[in-house]
Amino acid sequence: HPVGSPNKDLIMSEQASEAARRSILPLPDVLISQIAAGEVIERPASVVKELLENALDAASRHIELRIEDGGMQRIVVSDDGNGIPPDELALALTRHATSKIRSLEELEQVHSLGFRGEALASIASVARTILRSRSTQDEHAWSLDSTTGEIEPASGAKGTRVEVIDLYAATPARRKFLKSAATEAGHSIEELRRVAIAHPEVSFRVQSEQRVVLAWPSQTWQQRVRSGMGADADHADSLIAFDSGDTAVLRLYGLLGHPERAKSRSDKQYFYVNGRFVRDRLLQAAMRQAYRDVLHHDLQASWCVFLNIAPELVDVNVHPSKFEVRFRDPQAVFRFIALQLADVLKGSG
Repeated sequence: HPVGSPNKDLIMSEQASEAARRSILPLPDVLISQIAAGEVIERPASVVKELLENALDAASRHIELRIEDGGMQRIVVSDDGNGIPPDELALALTRHATSKIRSLEELEQVHSLGFRGEALASIASVARTILRSRSTQDEHAWSLDSTTGEIEPASGAKGTRVEVIDLYAATPARRKFLKSAATEAGHSIEELRRVAIAHPEVSFRVQSEQRVVLAWPSQTWQQRVRSGMGADADHADSLIAFDSGDTAVLRLYGLLGHPERAKSRSDKQYFYVNGRFVRDRLLQAAMRQAYRDVLHHDLQASWCVFLNIAPELVDVNVHPSKFEVRFRDPQAVFRFIALQLADVLKGSG
């Protein structure tokens, strides 16, 4: 360096040191919720899933879904469930506020679908959310708008209506990762299908772009599975019904696609653990093992399988999306499923 000039390397080093030295501060609540939303709210279908689970946990018997612009402009889920008292409406949009669990013991034996207390807060952090609800004890409904935080009297029947407007308005970069409106609508309808299959006692109605695209009345579980799988009369006749019956801790039942009707696609495969749709490698492997001797490895059978297991033997709190589960004795579960279903398929030949 020329004489008298500052040492540029030293100055840059000091500047880098200053830049790296940032104070430890708690994150703002809104940012915390937006980070949580990144895990829970991947697309409009994620919102649909969370709202449907809340509606089912509220003992609803009829649920309606309405989506506009693939759910990006508006998602509305209405139910006839227990409703939320006005003094709890604001809490419903607060992080980690829930009616589902009260202790670690309840978490380890959770029976509800939604229990983490993150969904509504996450949704409200990335979209305007209007919550209208009326409990059995209230003379009228009450409404809460997430943008104002004000709770006002409203008209409405018993139950809850959640309206999500302009999804990702607060985080517009997320919109770049979404597909076309038609594709996003398809994902939302499929999400409802997955939820509805496990709850045949509940009627569902779906409206997309002002058109009714699905309407299922209360049904038996076999009727609902066939409706959910879209089985035509010819295919429905080939589905194999089975039920292991209740044991002390396990029950396995459902409908299996006949190996002769197998296809190259795996889009009609549904597995439920305690009424919750899951995507689990262990369970997928058990299904492949069950079909191993009767199905060519390049083909995929259709099936819908329900596993009921004592809640304390399975952890559903593995990931915020709740698609993954962890069994206390995974190999025992694997063997039970693979052997039971292999026997069913052998007997169908």
